[in-house]
Amino acid sequence: MMDPSSETKHSRVGKKILEIPKGVEIKIDENTVQVKGPKGELSRSFPAAVEILHQQESNSIRVVPREKSGKQGRLYQGLSRALLGNMVQGVAEGYKSFLDLHGVGYRADIKGRDLTMALGLSHTVQLKLPENVSAKVETIDEAGIKRPRIWLESNDKESLGQLSSRIRSFRPPEPYKGKGVRVNGERIREKAGKSGGK
Repeated sequence: MMDPSSETKHSRVGKKILEIPKGVEIKIDENTVQVKGPKGELSRSFPAAVEILHQQESNSIRVVPREKSGKQGRLYQGLSRALLGNMVQGVAEGYKSFLDLHGVGYRADIKGRDLTMALGLSHTVQLKLPENVSAKVETIDEAGIKRPRIWLESNDKESLGQLSSRIRSFRPPEPYKGKGVRVNGERIREKAGKSGGK
């Protein structure tokens, strides 16, 4: 009888085959993967506990745990498959995110790679945009209320998420009047203000 511990187990997410869309090229050098597509190029090194296989005939990728990699192989199989999927979608279609500035006098302006924001603080906030993220500012009108919206676009999902979180951290939405920076239509459950003593 075969010892169950000797079998190579697979992550439920990690064992899914990743189809490569048309227009996307992939190159694998040991555990470093480069992907190139209409939205640019990305490269990443993956843990040695997994093996990344490019199936030429079906133009797809499989991530498998290396022999005797044990729990680490299964763990990194799922993570690696998710990261590869993000890379492929990033160079094929790209990712977008937007941030709305809620507050009287809140403004945003972009000059070159510099983002400047007025967020009701005693100083303006200045931020250098990463090279792999493009941004623009537009004014939106919601029920007669105009406010700035910052659009971010990148082929790198991680960079986009980190930048969105950093911009939000300068002025997180507060629960009483809802002022602050909201990401991707974020909704805030507003609390009632404290009433003064009678």
